[in-house]
Amino acid sequence: MDFAADPTLNDIITHDTLRWIFVGGKGGVGKTTSSSSVAVQLALNNPTKQYLLISTDPAHNLSDAFDQKFGKDARVVEGLDNLSCMEIDPSSTMEEFSASQSDSSDPINNVLAEVTSSIPGIDEAFSFMEVLKHIKNQKSDDETIVKYDTIVFDTAPTGHTLRFLQLPSTLEKLLGKFNEITGKMGSLLSMMGGDQKQEMFNKLADIKEQVTEVNKQFQDPELTTFICVCISEFLSLYETERLIQDLMKYNMDVNTIIVNQLLFADEDECKRCQARWKMQRKYLDQMDELYEDYHLIKMPLLGNEIRGLPNLKKFSKFLLTPYDPIKDKDVVFSIEER
Repeated sequence: MDFAADPTLNDIITHDTLRWIFVGGKGGVGKTTSSSSVAVQLALNNPTKQYLLISTDPAHNLSDAFDQKFGKDARVVEGLDNLSCMEIDPSSTMEEFSASQSDSSDPINNVLAEVTSSIPGIDEAFSFMEVLKHIKNQKSDDETIVKYDTIVFDTAPTGHTLRFLQLPSTLEKLLGKFNEITGKMGSLLSMMGGDQKQEMFNKLADIKEQVTEVNKQFQDPELTTFICVCISEFLSLYETERLIQDLMKYNMDVNTIIVNQLLFADEDECKRCQARWKMQRKYLDQMDELYEDYHLIKMPLLGNEIRGLPNLKKFSKFLLTPYDPIKDKDVVFSIEER
């Protein structure tokens, strides 16, 4: 006899070995609220662990979600000491890298500039390498530096996310381009001093090592999982299915879907609410059938924006205890307007 998966996030919250949690989906479905809620529940339920929530979406809504300013350096969430947030802008990271290679008289910089301008998705790749560098810097003997047990990614809309997840193959192309270009520049490289050649090869070796490690971790379900976020409408359901199929191609674990903005309208609600809830139920029924082996988490549409840690705590509890339209109805209108 088949049993439906638990419609909660309990498996992820209690998972001891997860290092990377990606949260993504179509634009406008509540990814930032969902990723923030996931991070909040992880921090609340595992007080001895440290968590980092990173936005790789150029829109950057984490500051709005927590009602606190965040930037490219990790900052602790006010009121939750074991959760930090940071916002990485892939385009600015790429610009900083290009600026660092501005010396056109250096053959190494010429090679790097040609490569970085010719590979689609390289900006997302460099943003992730920036994350890796940030984490690598934690592994010092300095105990004042916080070490994060798990990192949650608030990703950009689906297309950007898929390019972001192509990091290993993108960087493999990077290495291939290096080999191709350095082959063509044999005579020039032969004129380079030993230190210059060693510097280039060291950079190549470092990139290759990171690619191998990241690819290995992304494909390990004990270390990495992806949470899909959607709303109960045709286009969102269609894009969620496409995202899941693509994630499977990358051998990434995906078994959790958060469905946001559900009305749970009863007979006392207005006709428009009832009509929309009827439509939502139709697609929910399809999802129940299509994703019977997935953790399908159904989240309510609330009366106000979900901003600030107190409101995120109220909302995020439904990730662990399914929303009850009768018992929890007051919560829909108890979220404080900021």
